Amino acid sequence: MGIFEKLLVNCRYLVLLAVISSLVGMLILFLLATGDIAHLAWQYIEVTFMGIEHENFHIEAVSYIITAVDDFLLATVLLIFAVGLYELFIGKIDAKVLEEGSDSILMIKSLDDLKDRLGKVVLMILVVAFFKNVLHVNFNDPLNILYMGAGILLVSLALYFTHKSGKDH
Repeated sequence: MGIFEKLLVNCRYLVLLAVISSLVGMLILFLLATGDIAHLAWQYIEVTFMGIEHENFHIEAVSYIITAVDDFLLATVLLIFAVGLYELFIGKIDAKVLEEGSDSILMIKSLDDLKDRLGKVVLMILVVAFFKNVLHVNFNDPLNILYMGAGILLVSLALYFTHKSGKDH
């Protein structure tokens, strides 16, 4: 093997920058979402046991929870991306956890497999973002109700077709 081929093959280790960056981003998102839930839990304690008033606490609580779910989902995207890149370019991860279930989301066999798994999680992030925005819709206009129904229908169809396509593989 010539010098250029060795250089070219060893350039695959640059992917480690993306893997490490993705893992750091994942950790930050997990910590942020956990902090949001801890803050919400403290507010709940204040409202329930200390008698401290928080205006629109219920809507704020739902918003905090949806935001945390969104952050957790994005963190899992980064984890799947990091593991997938590592397995595709560096080497297979020798972990019994990944071998137990053949449907494990972390078992990446090809770039298309990585893309498919990421696409499903990104779709879930979009679904969560849709429902987070629904909290702020005013239903005083019949057109808003129609838009909401159409949005729910489109989200349902996207989930249905994603589930349907997963059965074929």
